[in-house]
Amino acid sequence: MAREGLPVTLLSGSGEELSEVLVRAPEIGAVAFVGGRSNGGKVAAALLDSDKRHFIEQEGLNAWGIWEFSQWDTLAGHLKKGFEYGKQRCTAYPRFVVQRGLVDKFLDTYLPVLKSVRFGHPLAVSGDSLPSLDYGPLISAAKADELRRKVDEAIRHGAVPLYRGSLSAGSFLEGQDISAYVAPTALLAPPGRSRLMHAEPFGPVDTIIVVDTEEELLSAMNASNGALVASLACDDEDVAAKLAKDLQAFKVGINRPRSRGDREEPFGGRGASWKGAFVGGDLLVQAVTVGEPGERLFGNFPDYSLDPPI
Repeated sequence: MAREGLPVTLLSGSGEELSEVLVRAPEIGAVAFVGGRSNGGKVAAALLDSDKRHFIEQEGLNAWGIWEFSQWDTLAGHLKKGFEYGKQRCTAYPRFVVQRGLVDKFLDTYLPVLKSVRFGHPLAVSGDSLPSLDYGPLISAAKADELRRKVDEAIRHGAVPLYRGSLSAGSFLEGQDISAYVAPTALLAPPGRSRLMHAEPFGPVDTIIVVDTEEELLSAMNASNGALVASLACDDEDVAAKLAKDLQAFKVGINRPRSRGDREEPFGGRGASWKGAFVGGDLLVQAVTVGEPGERLFGNFPDYSLDPPI
């Protein structure tokens, strides 16, 4: 931007201090926000009386449904890869909704993967080789402490701890501060009043819900009222495609995860996970430039009825 002669200024400070000023400033022509629903809602409210173009990506509980499924070896590979970045990705999958008759087979696949996950500091080895770590620290010690409190809260209210890893299993440098690390954790049946039932943990903590019917499967996968992605593990792809139509996710994978995709592929969210214009390829250009008078942006707007492409 600077090379092309555009005026660029870098501002530093907390969102609480800067958000109101930046969102309402007449010099700001478009707003992009990534964060939680509480702060995202405040940004959206501040934009109501303006014509500013915006795309507001908020948290969503991306879910993976397991229904009439048998391809466990393939699923195991997806589960392991899902721990990249400690699940600190907007398209990570922290929720698994499992058909009751498949719970034993799912756990036979899932728990060994969970126990094999490695975390820590990449230089915490001797010699020239580097360890094959799946993830490092969370973004801050405060976020790690907050996530641990959410886990404790869910267990106090009735969630079953299926697996709680220990920081002693991590790879660390001598004397290293490890307060920002969280070991892999899995909880069964978090209660409705716990935050982990409806909100994205944004860390290496999974929750598992057991269901008996397709209706229960869809309800549990839609627990956060909108998400960016979802996936269905199902041997019959026609059944999966039928179920996918009722999932409140922008992109749905069948027997594979979904993510942002390439730059040409539209990306957004459904429900409360996204507000404003969809992005990706030409849509990103349209979202931040002035077009023809009356031009309608493609996106998740309150009165927009066009379903996004899956």
